[in-house]
Amino acid sequence: MDASFTSASTVALGETETHQRVGARESRFLLQTYQRSPITIDRGEGCVFWDIEGRRYLDFITGIGVNALGHAHPRLVRTIQAQAALCLHTSNLFYHRYQGLLAERLVEWSGLARVFFSNSGTEAVETALKAARAAGNRHQPSRRKIVALHHGFHGRTMGALSVTGHEKYRRLFEPLVPGVEFIAANDRDALRRAVDRETAAVILEVVQGEGGIHPLSHAFVADVRTLTERAGAMWIADETQCGLGRTGTRFAYQRFEDVGLPDIVVTAKPLAGGLPLGATIFSEAAAAAIPSGMHGTTFGGGPLACRVAIEVLSMVDELLPHIRAAGAHLHERLRGLAGRHRVVTEVRGAGVMAGLQLSVPGDRYVDACLRRGLAINCTHDTVLRLLPPLIVSTSEIDEAISILDAALAE
Repeated sequence: MDASFTSASTVALGETETHQRVGARESRFLLQTYQRSPITIDRGEGCVFWDIEGRRYLDFITGIGVNALGHAHPRLVRTIQAQAALCLHTSNLFYHRYQGLLAERLVEWSGLARVFFSNSGTEAVETALKAARAAGNRHQPSRRKIVALHHGFHGRTMGALSVTGHEKYRRLFEPLVPGVEFIAANDRDALRRAVDRETAAVILEVVQGEGGIHPLSHAFVADVRTLTERAGAMWIADETQCGLGRTGTRFAYQRFEDVGLPDIVVTAKPLAGGLPLGATIFSEAAAAAIPSGMHGTTFGGGPLACRVAIEVLSMVDELLPHIRAAGAHLHERLRGLAGRHRVVTEVRGAGVMAGLQLSVPGDRYVDACLRRGLAINCTHDTVLRLLPPLIVSTSEIDEAISILDAALAE
């Protein structure tokens, strides 16, 4: 063993480390699937984190939307500490007191009927796809087609990847699960052609996240509901990134109150405040597609994650008026920024979910922001994505805009 590496057993929490040593150890022992930013995060508080060298950063990416309540929120810390001292895991062979309570809250939030818990968004999508295929097979063996959107992102397991509309993520792993047809977002004519009696489901994000912060139109979402009902298919709303308060409503599809409810809603990311937890929420009819014993999980819906998620939902409900006000301020400031920089061609999003469309690749601007103390990221190559914590203040938004202004000028 190279003496430059410290054995994991001898590195205690809080012991002095450097970014260089952390990076060297990861490059040697981890599968090299990530292109990381050149900092090592050490701790956080609220909307700010500090790296291992003590430099401060305003966090406007929040673990790609996971840390929606910021870092080390006192209410979540207390909840985690209390439950960690009692019970971390039970398996789904037994009851515990929090899974049913959380399911009840999600049913109330969504307007649907039943919940299945998993560990992540991609697993929650897999559950939804299995339900859609099972329902199709039960009613009509040819009803197996899944309609998905170009630039939609639903995860990296084989089923979820099969309905993810990014060729660069799919190509290496083909052949994927067959029977998926992709159409352009907001193309109502293509949607009408695609949804037929052989369609099991249409899956979409009401605001596409990885695809560049593209909101779907009211008319398109309304057509999805109408056409799937007519065809006997399911509408699956993937709210992994745009849900749970991010756009100013509990779920993003609720911005279109007159459209009606999806058959299945998928949620994850911020649900347990940074702990892994996904949920697939079903209408009663959709839930009937998966009988007892035909689906399961070892870790999904454990007592720690569920207890924290109950607290998260309560906090998000309290924050909804603030999120709408903060989102309005954020988008107003971003539009002003776009007017000063020709490289910005459009501002998109809803609530505290925003994308700056650039006319050039965005990675250099991400780097320029990071050097100035603002963490954002670039998605879809040319879109600067901003996902600040739901608790973000007006002054923190103004600080971020100031840094972005300087980075874009560079």
